[in-house]
Amino acid sequence: MNSAHPAQNGNSPRPPGLTRKSSSPLMPAYMVSAPGKVIVYGEHAVVHGKAAIAAAISLRSYLLVTFLSKSRRTVSLRFPDINLDHTWNIDDLPWAAFSDPTKKKYYYDLVTSLDEDLVEAIQPHITCVSPHIPEQQRRIHQNSAAAFLYLFLSLGSQKSPPCVYTLRSTIPIGAGLGSSATIAVCLSAALLLQIRALSGPHTDQPPDESALQIERINRWAFVGEMCIHGNPSGVDNTVSSGGKAVYFKREDYSKPPIVKALRDFPELPLLLVNTRQQRSTAVEVAKVGALKKAHPRVAELLLSAINDVTESAHSLISAEDFDPDDPAALKYLGELITINHGLLVSLGVSHPKLERIRALIDHAGIGYTKLTGAGGGGCAITILKPEAIAHPTDTTNGHQTNGANGHTPKGKSPILQDLERKLDAEGFEKFETTLAGDGVGVLWPAVLQNGSGEEGGEEIDQEKFLNAEGDKGIEALVGVAVSRREEEGEVREGWKFWRP
Repeated sequence: MNSAHPAQNGNSPRPPGLTRKSSSPLMPAYMVSAPGKVIVYGEHAVVHGKAAIAAAISLRSYLLVTFLSKSRRTVSLRFPDINLDHTWNIDDLPWAAFSDPTKKKYYYDLVTSLDEDLVEAIQPHITCVSPHIPEQQRRIHQNSAAAFLYLFLSLGSQKSPPCVYTLRSTIPIGAGLGSSATIAVCLSAALLLQIRALSGPHTDQPPDESALQIERINRWAFVGEMCIHGNPSGVDNTVSSGGKAVYFKREDYSKPPIVKALRDFPELPLLLVNTRQQRSTAVEVAKVGALKKAHPRVAELLLSAINDVTESAHSLISAEDFDPDDPAALKYLGELITINHGLLVSLGVSHPKLERIRALIDHAGIGYTKLTGAGGGGCAITILKPEAIAHPTDTTNGHQTNGANGHTPKGKSPILQDLERKLDAEGFEKFETTLAGDGVGVLWPAVLQNGSGEEGGEEIDQEKFLNAEGDKGIEALVGVAVSRREEEGEVREGWKFWRP
């Protein structure tokens, strides 16, 4: 880890007795949070200009921004869940390249590609990150650093305040749940908040204004995703920014994508099973590209068929008389899930572990299953049939109060309990969650108020945040859903969301 000494920042030694008094932090700490996602229909096809439907899930990332005294002149990136901890001297960063009038981008700009000169300018500041760890982990660290530095230099200035950006997440990495997009969304929102380029969120904010703020966050989150993935579809950062569910289609990368919010997307209980099989999004996307090159007609037919599946689901959900509680509607959506998975298998992006999960669930007869995300490992999702759940998970205000992040819902059916024992026995990791929750949220300042109306509240400092143990610890300390767990006596408020 690099560090800065005051003398390195141009501060000359002071005579004894005249030691500089430490200045106070410039601003109180604050937090941002963004949800993971699952692609319900259309993965891989979306990369090739087809439609996809994606929905937010209740697994989230949380970013704490802690301000240092202005004399420090450093910026740090800390992701303890992946053992990343690196500090840069602010004054040593390549500000001149990013402030070049021919290169400069503004917070309201649409950036559709990375500037190669700017990418090259930050390389020396990326390659020094975690140089001596194994390649796979080093790549994750350096991709995270690249996204952070590109955004920090694009949106900030050499006068940016010294800060520590600490991120914790309840989302499995490399599992097709958009974990990298949540990082990009959190960083984008945090940096835009720092330069006062966002208004709100507040409860009486007009929907159009909320939508504009989400779009600003989303545009820069896409830039962060480009730093990590090279050629992302944009669907992950879009649904993580806006929450709920979206219909997404990007036919021309020089233009904004077609994005339609699906506010009536049913908030269905979802069984999410992680294969624990690591895979690379880029590798799986390249597989489909190679198939398309070798067998253009067949590959195009498969991609078009996936598009038809997505459009069929979109037509049903968008219909004026759509009833999310209608069993026939759920059956229709479930059958499309099954068809979509079969087409993805034909594209060559499944994995034996995914097929094993699907076999176990199909044998139990409790829902409709498909891979989600890039495939090749990662996760499978199952929309549960109503009869598979003895007592549906309680929700308040559209949010799951039991089941998220490994909490055990009450009243499971014997069939579901038996299935979970089998999944555990074979080493799979399961989560029970819901679809279509809130998108990016803000806790400013980083204080969660108790529900009794008393003065004050619990301040979330870096020590508490770092010491939270595992997913349950993070959720108990700062979880977005914590204020909704009334039966657990944890009514705390503070998080606010842009809701278009």
